[in-house]
Amino acid sequence: MESIYLPAILGGLWITIKHFFAKKVTIRYPEVKKRFSKVWRGLHVLKKDEQGKERCTACGLCALACPAEAITMEAAERKKGEEHLYREEKYAATYEINMLRCIFCGLCEEACPKHAIFLTSEELVASNQDRGAMIYGKDKLVEKIHHPNGKVRGGGPLDPKMYHGENATYLSTFEGISNS
Repeated sequence: MESIYLPAILGGLWITIKHFFAKKVTIRYPEVKKRFSKVWRGLHVLKKDEQGKERCTACGLCALACPAEAITMEAAERKKGEEHLYREEKYAATYEINMLRCIFCGLCEEACPKHAIFLTSEELVASNQDRGAMIYGKDKLVEKIHHPNGKVRGGGPLDPKMYHGENATYLSTFEGISNS
């Protein structure tokens, strides 16, 4: 009987039929979103201090710690009249993260002595078909306050589908599971 493989074929068909009629686990995204884990790493943000000055001093430790070599920066010295913009004498004139190379490991966040960079736990990095748009500069990374509920976040336009903030509809692991 085993030489004709009939029991194995019937066993495989039984498993297929059983899964075909089982209840499917489906979440209706984007109307319903699952809550991210507290240790999940999303969009990078360059922080400002309490006076609104950029914290980054262009020390380069985040770029050295990055295993994917996704971070590049150029340092510049602060000029007279820019004291309200930067904390230290040296600042990052350009700061770019190539999101196509980034592996979201969080080592840049750990390496920063000024706590200038962090990875949010509420926003996704948007996908894009243009490679140039996936290189995030200071225009998208420096934190701003956006309108929906006053949360401090990174720059750039806020896409409601990419934001998983306090006003989003969340379900627990088993709520919202449907049969379709």
